[in-house]
Amino acid sequence: MKTPLAERFEALRPRLLRIAYGQLGSLAEAEDVLQDAWLRLERTDAAQIRDLEGWLITTVSRLALDTLKSARVRREAYVGPWLPEPLVSEPSPEEATVRADDVSLALLVVLESLSASERTAFVLHDVFGYSFDEVAATLGTSPAAARQQASRARKAVEARRPRFPATPQQQREIIGAFATAARDGDLDALLEVLHPDVVFTADGGGVVTASRKPLHGAERVAKTVKALAKHGGAGVTFDLVDVNGMPGLAGQGRDGVASVISFTVDDGRITAIDIQRNPEKLGRPT
Repeated sequence: MKTPLAERFEALRPRLLRIAYGQLGSLAEAEDVLQDAWLRLERTDAAQIRDLEGWLITTVSRLALDTLKSARVRREAYVGPWLPEPLVSEPSPEEATVRADDVSLALLVVLESLSASERTAFVLHDVFGYSFDEVAATLGTSPAAARQQASRARKAVEARRPRFPATPQQQREIIGAFATAARDGDLDALLEVLHPDVVFTADGGGVVTASRKPLHGAERVAKTVKALAKHGGAGVTFDLVDVNGMPGLAGQGRDGVASVISFTVDDGRITAIDIQRNPEKLGRPT
């Protein structure tokens, strides 16, 4: 039987997990952070904690910040591009509307370019709505400094955020057109749905086959997608799923390797295709 303290922790767990995931881009690392936070809570006199939720948010955020700083060192030695761990679920337009504004994969990719402190300030304030006093407590700095960190992060995010993002329904239609064109090997149809400056990124982690560098430009990406579809041939199956709250694709090719594909759409065209193939980042329940 769970103790009252354990029950309160479990009730807060979904939000705490999303905060840690937003900072780290890794569900596995976020789960480790929550386990560490629980162990710290067990060693603390809970009766002396006046605001348990506030205490846990600060503790989880600080642990995630420390983890992110050490993770950045490991990611520098990562084989090929590093992409966040996707959250995959069955399509749900209602849920997608909420989650897409939370920690979309496109946002997490942008956050990778920020410093650990900037990312933490942005996630806590801009995404989850915590005050700069609370952010400052996590960063160990002043509210003014926390505000400045969030401002720098916000400018970086706005510079790369789609000007005319797709609704979930629009993205489903565009992905459908992309999938049909890829299956048919229709280069012209692929060029129709791809933005001229589209970026194609694949994460295999050095474990499975994946391009070691991002590909740029509609023509190059279209030819690559056409070749991959032709090479896969019969046995390739991909289904429409929600990837971090927005429509994407998930399935596996003839090589048996699972893949999750997320898309960024701006003004009716695909500006980014991110393919997660690293088995260590797939298959985890969300």
